[in-house]
Amino acid sequence: MPITHLLYLHGFRSSPQSTKARAMAARVQADHPGVTWWCPQLPPSPREAAALIRQGTADWPAERMAVVGSSLGGFYATWVAEQRGCKAVLLNPAVDPARDLAKYIGEQTAWHDPAERFFFRPEYIDELRALACGPIARPERYFAVIAKGDELLDWREMAGRYPGAAIRLLEGSDHALSDFDQHIGAVMAFLELTGQPGL
Repeated sequence: MPITHLLYLHGFRSSPQSTKARAMAARVQADHPGVTWWCPQLPPSPREAAALIRQGTADWPAERMAVVGSSLGGFYATWVAEQRGCKAVLLNPAVDPARDLAKYIGEQTAWHDPAERFFFRPEYIDELRALACGPIARPERYFAVIAKGDELLDWREMAGRYPGAAIRLLEGSDHALSDFDQHIGAVMAFLELTGQPGL
């Protein structure tokens, strides 16, 4: 069934201005203008981020929606996919952000605008734990792009989190997937958005 609604979730300290988010938005607009696209600025609080996502997609049809998530957004995307039973694309997804982000408690700067600051509070760690899912129920709904060259996350842990899923394992690359333009075609093919070019 073609996907008509697409959600993009950015990573920690990131924004809808990320290179990958902008590339996805441009591709959707060019090739699938009928698709509903939403890439919200996520609040630092995981509980508030989850509430925003839930509220913003409440009337989306689960069988016709998909989610793409990068890094921490990949963790959130897994939560969305398990809640709604929809397709998910994960780009170097965070597997245990409650563990990994504990060292970032305190004031942080936004990646795309260093003048913008936010405070990552201790209680956010528990909020992340509350969103953690067990084993994925439907591996065939998942596609992950994982870089062995990721300097922040362990590729073995990422790949091990999604047994049975389609995984594109990159020998090099980096956490930001600087070579995302080489992989966006595979992402779009997996998503099967409505109004495919040439159909």
